[in-house]
Amino acid sequence: MTEVTKPGVKPVRPHFSSGPCAKPPGYDSAKLATEVLGRSHRSKLGKQRLQYCIDLMREMLQLPETHRIGIVPGSDTGAFEMAMWTMLGAKPVTTIAWESFGEGWVTDAAKQLKLDPTVLRADYGQLPDLKAVDWSNDVLFTWNGTTSGVRVPNGDWIPDDREGLSFADSTSAVFAYDLPWDKIDVATFSWQKVLGGEGGHGVLILGPRAVERLETYAPAWPLPKVFRLVSKGKLAEGVFKGETINTPSMLAVEDAIFALEWAKTIGGAAGLQARSDANAAALNKIVEERSWLGHLAPDEASRSKTSVCLTVEGADEGLIKKMASLLEAEHAAYDVAGYRDAPAGLRIWCGATVDTADVEALGPWLDWAYASAKVAA
Repeated sequence: MTEVTKPGVKPVRPHFSSGPCAKPPGYDSAKLATEVLGRSHRSKLGKQRLQYCIDLMREMLQLPETHRIGIVPGSDTGAFEMAMWTMLGAKPVTTIAWESFGEGWVTDAAKQLKLDPTVLRADYGQLPDLKAVDWSNDVLFTWNGTTSGVRVPNGDWIPDDREGLSFADSTSAVFAYDLPWDKIDVATFSWQKVLGGEGGHGVLILGPRAVERLETYAPAWPLPKVFRLVSKGKLAEGVFKGETINTPSMLAVEDAIFALEWAKTIGGAAGLQARSDANAAALNKIVEERSWLGHLAPDEASRSKTSVCLTVEGADEGLIKKMASLLEAEHAAYDVAGYRDAPAGLRIWCGATVDTADVEALGPWLDWAYASAKVAA
């Protein structure tokens, strides 16, 4: 086998996983506040730290006071399913799917809740015709498809006078895009994406129309305790003031607080978005300079700036696994193989916690891994 010459410069932090994602620059677990550890999350201190985390998220997202923020169990999946189980059924449902997690919501709506939804689909790399959405329905969609690298370009397709609720799985979008909160009735995300926080906890954001639905509609199916957001016909406001439904990991909460405080030092939401934009631009330059690399999402307007999915000329699953293995062994890039259900290719996280210089250093290593994997094939 002919050995291919290795590049001389490696990414300083080769963490390009699309979840859990790279920790914020300068992260050290020893820097986390630990006074709350070993204390009840319902103690005065525990509630203060949970409320502080919620307040920081509101500040960083520039979220209007009309919207509530709650920390819930089960990561983004738990948050989105909580929204589905508690609010769907009042109106017909449309589900929009162009990647695996969107397909998961289709399955939940059709097979678990048995709602017979209208389904709009597109292949990986493509976006369905958003103009075809019937907004007399409740509408479920992913703002940024983590496994396909395709996002909705903006919120212009969501009408102000919609009858149904908009349910946006926004886990790879929150903090990376300037989201139009007046267009979003329900949004969910997890700290493990753009913030680089820990998994296991979800964040549920409810607009006023979602709160109205919760207080005026009771679903026909039973709700497990961890999904219950209403008490005696009224929203359980405590959930949105740090009184979590079940016991959270306060270490994960402190980890999220660290990331949010770091975000403040770089300019808040605008700073986070600028870093994601710069990283995506650096990766796009790498793609444009190589004939063997391409974007799975050909339309730049709907191409993700966080979970960027790439095509590799002549690649199959074996070649991609080999490339990813070679890069990991050299500590040049971790976890860059595409999602298991997606077409064979690479997936590079370009969220705000990644340094642009590390993305730039990645290009020659991709060349090396591609050439080495082809030689070994």
